[in-house]
Amino acid sequence: MSEPEPSASAPPSGAPKSTADDPWPVRVVSQKVGAWIAKLGWVWVDGQVAQISRRPGSSVVFLTLRDPSADLSLTVTAHRDVLDAGAPELAEGARVTLHAKPEFYPSRGTLSLRADEIRQVGLGELLARLEKLKRLLAAEGLFARERKRRLPFLPRRIGLITGRASAAERDVLMNTRRRWPAVDFRVLNVPVQGPTAVPQIIDALKVLDNDDTIDLIVIARGGGSVEDLLPFSDEALCRAVFAARTPVVSAIGHETDAPLIDYVADLRASTPTDAAKRIVPDLAEELQLIESARRRVDRAVRTLIDREEHRIEAWRSRPSLSRPELLVDQRAADVTALRERAVRSLDHRLRRADDDLRHTVARLRALSPAATLQRGYAIVQRDDGHVVRAAGEVKADDLIRVRLAEGELRAAVRESE
Repeated sequence: MSEPEPSASAPPSGAPKSTADDPWPVRVVSQKVGAWIAKLGWVWVDGQVAQISRRPGSSVVFLTLRDPSADLSLTVTAHRDVLDAGAPELAEGARVTLHAKPEFYPSRGTLSLRADEIRQVGLGELLARLEKLKRLLAAEGLFARERKRRLPFLPRRIGLITGRASAAERDVLMNTRRRWPAVDFRVLNVPVQGPTAVPQIIDALKVLDNDDTIDLIVIARGGGSVEDLLPFSDEALCRAVFAARTPVVSAIGHETDAPLIDYVADLRASTPTDAAKRIVPDLAEELQLIESARRRVDRAVRTLIDREEHRIEAWRSRPSLSRPELLVDQRAADVTALRERAVRSLDHRLRRADDDLRHTVARLRALSPAATLQRGYAIVQRDDGHVVRAAGEVKADDLIRVRLAEGELRAAVRESE
């Protein structure tokens, strides 16, 4: 950007920059600042009206325009006709879009905007902006379910951000302590609507998030119009909730209200009372659950003991345990029976073998040559042991042996026929 044209009181363009030995006068610095600001030209500005000042007899209206997401504000001047033409019903807290030019007043050293057109943002346009912001945040993953954290079952200490002495604060504290009397809270009261709401809510959220004793943060507000709940759809607040390390519960308005913070928070409660029901367990219900669990465990243990007693009784009723000697007696009887059967079997086999032997001996005796000899026959053998079966097998003077039933004879052949 080029420097402004030097005036009669300003140093020439070729003059060196200001130094400790050659400083610029205040008027020169003021003129240079005004020249630089004037180069910005006309701009469209979006903001929230924090204050309206209409002075009687003056044609100029003064507005204080505040950024909805930061603790910053600018003064806006406009002709009464400009305000009446664009936003005749303008009130404090309204959202506006204006066409203005930044101006620096050297005499006061202040910066303001001079507006030549003012448009009050209607409900339809506000909703359209919120829908566009909702799509943007969803695309960035701020609403993703997998990034939401599980709430602690029983938080040690709960941080509460809400309006001072509000019905939302009373509902959360009363219903939470009714469910769990020992719960501990750290309450930070902030504005919950208006131009200062968002910065103070963000500051309170940072304070609680940096407190290591806080396990859970609840942001609560009662019902209201769409304009009243606008701070809880602010982009800066949504990003602050998303960046928080501590789980955050959103309890804004009624069940039908759905500011954008509901989609970013780790848990969305339909009302402050609903938040109290969901952040801590009900002591009475937990005691009932414990008692019910104790009864179930008691029944299970008794059933197990009864079953084991029946099993032991069944074991005791078995003969092996009730009369252990019976098993030995049965085995002894079995051994005795086996021995008797073995004796009978062996005796039977011996008798049968004896009979077989007698029959065999009888057959042998019937077929034996000795039996034949007993009947008077004899066996004639030569000296070489050859049995003589025919007379021609010997000749005269041959020696022969005659075997009888009892003893034998030796003889010589006198003649053979």
